[in-house]
Amino acid sequence: MTVDPVVTPISDRPVENHASISPLARDDKMQAIVQDAYGSSDVLRFAEIDRPEIAANEVLIDVAAAGMDRGTWHVMAGKPYLMRIMGFGFRRPKNRVPGLDVAGTVAAVGSEVTRFRPGDEVFGMSRGAFAEQAAAREDKLAHKPANLSFEQAAVVPISGGTAIQGLRDSGHVEAGQKVLVIGASGGVGTYAVQLAKAFGAEVTGVSSTAKVDFVKSIGADHVLDYTRDAYLDGTRKYDLILDIGGNNGLFRLRRALTPKGTLVIVGGEEGGNLTGGFGRQLRALVVSMFVSQRLTMLASKERHTDLEALRPFLENGQVTPVIDRTYTLAEVPAAMSHLEAGLTRGKIAIAVHPRSS
Repeated sequence: MTVDPVVTPISDRPVENHASISPLARDDKMQAIVQDAYGSSDVLRFAEIDRPEIAANEVLIDVAAAGMDRGTWHVMAGKPYLMRIMGFGFRRPKNRVPGLDVAGTVAAVGSEVTRFRPGDEVFGMSRGAFAEQAAAREDKLAHKPANLSFEQAAVVPISGGTAIQGLRDSGHVEAGQKVLVIGASGGVGTYAVQLAKAFGAEVTGVSSTAKVDFVKSIGADHVLDYTRDAYLDGTRKYDLILDIGGNNGLFRLRRALTPKGTLVIVGGEEGGNLTGGFGRQLRALVVSMFVSQRLTMLASKERHTDLEALRPFLENGQVTPVIDRTYTLAEVPAAMSHLEAGLTRGKIAIAVHPRSS
């Protein structure tokens, strides 16, 4: 199945109130987005900073494109506060340059790196993707599929990896099962719908009214509008529910599961600033010990093996990255504001050095 991504060409949108980008203008400096405090998109600023240094097990990447999704917003805002305790930085971000999803060309490799060499086209997870160069551990990178543009490849790693872990590792999805994807129009959801179909499941997606047709277009067999449909009233039963960023209570979710069904809670946007959706996830683990249904949570991992597992689906067209809009590096604050508005379908791509693959 092929999905045509919706992309707003950079050339059609002027950059306002930002310095122009001159790639690789100085040998010891680079241009990047930086933040020195947690907060809204106002804390993001365009600056010239030192190039990153790499460790023995790391790769230096000339960034062609980066990806942005809801997780990027959480890191910028420092919410829920539990994230800060978990190592993202207590008073300010541990990594001054935001951005995780990355795609580009290898510029240099550490002494212990064996899988890559300068000139290789790669995609994966980095520290500080919103910059002209980024450092990434070797075990968080894979070779870029040749049929994807850099922008398409950049929006795969975090969301695609989370989707395949949720379905395959936590959900144990099987062909013929009925799968419900709550949050089907978002970054993880668009991959989950396509992957569940590729695994042979019958897929129902849940979205807002404005996004029903979009979710149908990426391959969902059925689409329910959460503003109109009582999709958890128990009249429809599912073998697997993937709840991405939802806020439904465990009782309602269990009501829509088969007696031996599985619930995988991927995230949540409710629960307050302290723990966010983590409280609901922990409750699910406790309840699961006393019922026949399997209730679990996903603690997603950043690893190249998931990117390799996604490769055949990306190469044969069963999974196509969906890009809502493409922004330049200088436009990252505007991109984040668009994300905050909740109108994004799929992912946002940041073209750092626009080029074709």
